[in-house]
Amino acid sequence: MARSRTLLLGLASFFFSQSPGVNAQVAEIEKASNESLLWGPYRPNLYFGVRPRIPKSLMGGLLWTRVEDYSSVQNNFRHTCEQHELDGYGWDEYDVRAGGRQTIHDPANRIDITTEFVKFPGGQHGGSWGVRIKGTPREDASPDLRTTVIWYNTLEGLGSLEVDGADDEGTGIDGDLVLKGQTVELGDFELRVTEGKGKHPRTGHPSYDEKPLDQTFVHSAQVPEEALWQIKPVLFGHLKSQIDTLVAKYGEENPPPPAQVYTIAHQPGRGNLHLVQKVFEGAFEFDVLYSSSSAPKAITSNDLTTQIKSVTSGFSERFTEIFKPQAPFVGERYEEFSKSLFSNLIGGIGYFYGDSRVDRSYDPAYEEDNEGFWDDTAEARGRNQAEVDGPSELYTSIPSRPFFPRGFLWDEGFHLLPVIDWDVDLTLDIIKSWFKLMDEDGWIGREQILGNEARSKVPIEFQVQYPHYANPPTLFMVITSYLDKLDAQTKSSEKSSQQVLAERSYSMQLSSREAALEYLRTLYPLLKRHYFWFRKTQAGDIKSYEREAFSTKEGYRWRGRTPLHILTSGLDDYPRPQPPHPGELHVDLLSWIGQMTRQIKRVAVHLGEDDDTAEFAKYEEAIIRNLDDLHWSKEAGTFCDATIDDYEENKLVCHKGYISVFPFLVGLLPPDSPRLGAVLDTLSDPEEMWSDFGLRSLSKSDEFYHTGEDYWRGPVWMNMNYLAVQQLLALAQQKGPHQDRAKKLYSDLRRNLVNTVYESWIETGFAWEQYNPETGKGQRTQHFTGWTSLVVKIMNMPDLEDGKGRVRDEL
Repeated sequence: MARSRTLLLGLASFFFSQSPGVNAQVAEIEKASNESLLWGPYRPNLYFGVRPRIPKSLMGGLLWTRVEDYSSVQNNFRHTCEQHELDGYGWDEYDVRAGGRQTIHDPANRIDITTEFVKFPGGQHGGSWGVRIKGTPREDASPDLRTTVIWYNTLEGLGSLEVDGADDEGTGIDGDLVLKGQTVELGDFELRVTEGKGKHPRTGHPSYDEKPLDQTFVHSAQVPEEALWQIKPVLFGHLKSQIDTLVAKYGEENPPPPAQVYTIAHQPGRGNLHLVQKVFEGAFEFDVLYSSSSAPKAITSNDLTTQIKSVTSGFSERFTEIFKPQAPFVGERYEEFSKSLFSNLIGGIGYFYGDSRVDRSYDPAYEEDNEGFWDDTAEARGRNQAEVDGPSELYTSIPSRPFFPRGFLWDEGFHLLPVIDWDVDLTLDIIKSWFKLMDEDGWIGREQILGNEARSKVPIEFQVQYPHYANPPTLFMVITSYLDKLDAQTKSSEKSSQQVLAERSYSMQLSSREAALEYLRTLYPLLKRHYFWFRKTQAGDIKSYEREAFSTKEGYRWRGRTPLHILTSGLDDYPRPQPPHPGELHVDLLSWIGQMTRQIKRVAVHLGEDDDTAEFAKYEEAIIRNLDDLHWSKEAGTFCDATIDDYEENKLVCHKGYISVFPFLVGLLPPDSPRLGAVLDTLSDPEEMWSDFGLRSLSKSDEFYHTGEDYWRGPVWMNMNYLAVQQLLALAQQKGPHQDRAKKLYSDLRRNLVNTVYESWIETGFAWEQYNPETGKGQRTQHFTGWTSLVVKIMNMPDLEDGKGRVRDEL
């Protein structure tokens, strides 16, 4: 099954390089964009790790620890991002095509680490790159703070990597270390770890003569490929063997000091793993320089210094042009905040490759049509049916480096809304990567857990994916943003492919209309396949229960339901009808499909697909009508989920909150909608959704407010608040009965949201997954710089106040 699916995908994913009719210059535009994206810190689960967008290839990473005592070394050896072990870390500024600066505040190791990564374009293999690694002792550090730092490189797949001029007899390397390597994809290359700057400790112990700490130690080894991502266990196993040797030689009465004990054996040579260790006293700095043989020349530390300055100034200028915060969020502090959030969003982009676990044993009819169905699903029966699927590759941003370092389908659409403003071509490449994961039915797994390294961060009960499970189709929102930008271009701003290639901008596939339309043409069949998979697999039952509605087809329910959760909806524990019933209809899902219908219809219009446009228009009208007929409660004054009661009759179950205002959040209510007044009442009522820190996910008056897991039962979430701000702004900018009210709500909500995230960022050093509606404190997952970074776009939205907190009469 997996093999035939891969074959079909290979035929279906006919993007530029595979489509024989594509204009050669259009294909060259994509090629030029991809070359500058080849290398990056695409291992976001690590504090710093670098790799190319190649399935099995060269990778690198950084580890460090304080070596002043024996007891804390193992616990404080930093490598993978973890929650609650640092005072803050992340990219201060970052551009995926150029590079940037990351700062890491490590209180336990009493040091701050800075990594400055930049790229050097040129050559046939994605160019060269360099990273400058600096250590600055914190105020509470001892004057002779001792830090051991390990840079490593691994090589998966075919190729070679070896220390240049290896000397097995020496005690270490004095000066720069050079690794030479080659692979088919990268050609020949050189990796240079410079001697750097900084003092080295002298221990006075006899062992120092055998291994002086002013040398660089290199340990080269050949390890099983499946162990290459497990660097810490490999390193700890090796260090234990060295410690055992030292204990045997010097005894427990006269052990070497920690800085000497925790050193690797100096054994340079060939291998697929090379550990490079330096031991410093106080501040330090060194460079790792990667030079492709196809580049004009090998890069030096002086080149790196010059490029870092260029990247820093270029980022600041461009950021101000695109995302400058608007009043009342003016001043350097808000710009620093905005830069940090956006840089961490785009700095969290990763490249992932590996197999996944998929259970395809479930009935392809996807009905879940018997009462008590949740006890009979593949998930409830156990995970013995799961098969290995793939391997696959994915280029994507992530929600959180320490906790969710992988791709999430419904998160990614929100992630890309700021990214597309910065880099259109990057965004289109990520969308393409996601759609290449689609199977022949049109399914894309909602959570991409590719390979053992990714699975190591996921509890086993959440690892298996099911092909009848959907997720909110947020990538369609990004396609709409792309069309907005395409429509905004005037005829005079259109450029030929030759002009676009000469300029090498961030939006080559937008500046060239022929490239833009070609992208849409090749993506469109996959959009349609995913759209109709949604309609088929998530279809609800209207006919069997004699429900009165404009359409007998436009009603939907999420598959994968349990009594406590609908994880597939994204709003995991939000209250739903109880007990679950196969006759349920979910208002948020009908809203998502309504928005998706409107969005794919717009693509069809751009491509001149008249028959499809007419078909989608009929679906859209039916969905809008059915939102009222199936989900509006006149008594409750809100939209509600529907279910079937004990008498086999239709029943509305109403829980005010995000789900009850979903048709508004996704833009399906026009300015003159008779439902809009009640929706705004729910949004603005402090006893319902309104709080000083943002819109609550569940009404304060609901019986389930702050109960159970309290995940989507009250806390403030930035992605849904962003949708609300966006719709309020749209209302405020067009004539209608609610225009003045929308202006006020927009201004107040915008100010509340930004201040909530900003104050928590100042206090903790992090963006958070959600925010407490009573205190505004960030909570749950730390370093959640995924959709929380939408605050960057909210800050950039227009100010509708007069400077004194009053709403202006004119826009």
